[in-house]
Amino acid sequence: MGARLLLAGLLLAGWAPAHAQQSAPLTPQALDAALAAAPQGADAERLADRVREWFGGSQRLLAGSAAPKIESLQVAWAIEVPAGATTDTDVPIVESDAVHFTRRLTRIGTTSVYATVASLAHGDAFTWHFTQGTRRLGGGQLEVYETHADSVEHSGVPRGVVTQQAPWKSTIFDGTTRDWWVYVPAQYTAGTPAAVMVFQDGAGVRTFVPTVFDNLIARGEMPVTVGIFIEPGVFADGRRNRSVEYDTLSDKYARFLLEEILPAVEKTVALRHDAAGRAIAGASSGGICAFTAAWERPDAFGKVVSWIGSFTNIASGTSLREGGHNYQALVRKTPQKPIRVFLQDGANDLDNVHGNWPLANLTLASSLAYAGYDHRFEYGKGFHSNRHGRAILPDTLRWLWRDGKDTTR
Repeated sequence: MGARLLLAGLLLAGWAPAHAQQSAPLTPQALDAALAAAPQGADAERLADRVREWFGGSQRLLAGSAAPKIESLQVAWAIEVPAGATTDTDVPIVESDAVHFTRRLTRIGTTSVYATVASLAHGDAFTWHFTQGTRRLGGGQLEVYETHADSVEHSGVPRGVVTQQAPWKSTIFDGTTRDWWVYVPAQYTAGTPAAVMVFQDGAGVRTFVPTVFDNLIARGEMPVTVGIFIEPGVFADGRRNRSVEYDTLSDKYARFLLEEILPAVEKTVALRHDAAGRAIAGASSGGICAFTAAWERPDAFGKVVSWIGSFTNIASGTSLREGGHNYQALVRKTPQKPIRVFLQDGANDLDNVHGNWPLANLTLASSLAYAGYDHRFEYGKGFHSNRHGRAILPDTLRWLWRDGKDTTR
């Protein structure tokens, strides 16, 4: 009886038998604990095999090309070194290229697999590589952010439903077909118009945005809002129409949404038609697309979220003058439009023939401030990814919908 009570107490405290530990999925936290235990013999062999599997196999580990595993602020790296290729003085090290970060990897028993786990600070971003003796291996970009409490599912919070729609064949973008999905919150009441928010490059964000919507709608921190997640068009021969649709400075994409997509959604879900009840969002070229839709049709879209927006000279026109770099002047010289704009970018974003993304976003934010727009700009250290935008999405939506909170809940 006493042994059973002891076992029950250990299980409640989070302990698990060795065989259960070996079969549980690896995480940075679990790997850190396993390395601290300094396994030997068969235990070390099993851990090394689990690390190989987790990071994509021995070939990737031997090449130093396995991407680090990130969970919130914890990061795990691993590399495999051929037997006899290391001494005590050339144990593999992971280090940053510009900022100061270096970490010696730990050998797993007597195997050829080395690993380490580090806890970084919210917003840390740098490029990194492995060093082993005189060799430099692998490397890549890294940025980490705390996981927001409103970005994870909570028990008791009603969950909306995401439904994939039949592929859409457009007439405005003639010859294109696209995938798309519609999220309807649990609180939606048939016949009562709901707010709506459209996300470009929808396949990549439909997996995490609905959870944030669920949490904020349940607390009345944003209105009951339908989400539309839509992909750029593709032609029958496989050509993508993304840049034409997203980077072009015209009202064509706004018309596509207003004349094709929103009416299709309204066949089954009632939507608000006022600009204050409609928002549009996207990342990179999807970000400038969102801004352009609101800029061209402020009567239809009153709220914008742009992550790492491509406000550079990336448009597909032949004059070399038609790109989003024009907005910095247009915003200053055009009478103010009734739109609310949230911008996000990072200091390590792209710099190429089309322009400098951080500079473009900084300049647009400056123009919005000069022209007196209701706007906010979050500037971090990140690269051309949605990691920063995703990390701050709950607070972004609170700010965006702050005058449309549902105070009845």
